[in-house]
Amino acid sequence: QVHTEEAGGGSVPAGGSLRLSCTTSEFLGFSEYCMGWFRQAPGMDREGIAAIDGKGRQDYADSVKGRFTISKQNAQSIMYLQMSSLKPEDTGMYYCAAVRRWDNDCYYWTLNEVYKYWGQGTPVTVSS
Repeated sequence: QVHTEEAGGGSVPAGGSLRLSCTTSEFLGFSEYCMGWFRQAPGMDREGIAAIDGKGRQDYADSVKGRFTISKQNAQSIMYLQMSSLKPEDTGMYYCAAVRRWDNDCYYWTLNEVYKYWGQGTPVTVSS
């Protein structure tokens, strides 16, 4: 069963930065996939915060726009989430997800049910 593998979480003070990475248990051609980052805060639903399509076009939730940057390296099949100016409300478990999209689009990217492959997540804690 293919799954994603997240890394890079940790504990930082407010205003700090972290870079998360995402790979997959088997090779996936990232140029044909919509890749997303999701976050689940304690007691809350998992929400989509960023996505990048096969051509590199990016989408962001308003809560992270201007602070987070999603990127990927197709040849290495690795995706990143650079997080800056972190706030306590960014605390949560961060997941990456993937779904193959022949049209290279990430429509409905915020919906959990759109994605086929998920990982166990990596925790991020931002202290005030």
